Amino acid sequence: MPGAVTDATTELLRALRGQVEGRAEFVLEKVTSRRWASITFTGARHEVRFRIEGDEAGEVAGRFVAGAAAAEFAMRGHLLADLAVVAEERVPGGVRIALEALTVEDA
Repeated sequence: MPGAVTDATTELLRALRGQVEGRAEFVLEKVTSRRWASITFTGARHEVRFRIEGDEAGEVAGRFVAGAAAAEFAMRGHLLADLAVVAEERVPGGVRIALEALTVEDA
């Protein structure tokens, strides 16, 4: 199962970067993942903190936060079951975002 958490974390980070790249820079500060399971599903809970930097960081961060709950996140082998932005902070040069996510293995 540790490999599944690593794969899910990698896929989640790739999907998050995809929401930002091309418009601003994605700078990962911290990520923590731990296994999670219910009677029906197996997956992982993630806590992610990152910065969005660049000239358009405020605008890109605003769009990300506003649309995060409804956004489509393409992840190989995993589905994003839940995503919550828990903090947004303006910092020099950009915006820091903290979020919590639940991914489940795609059967």
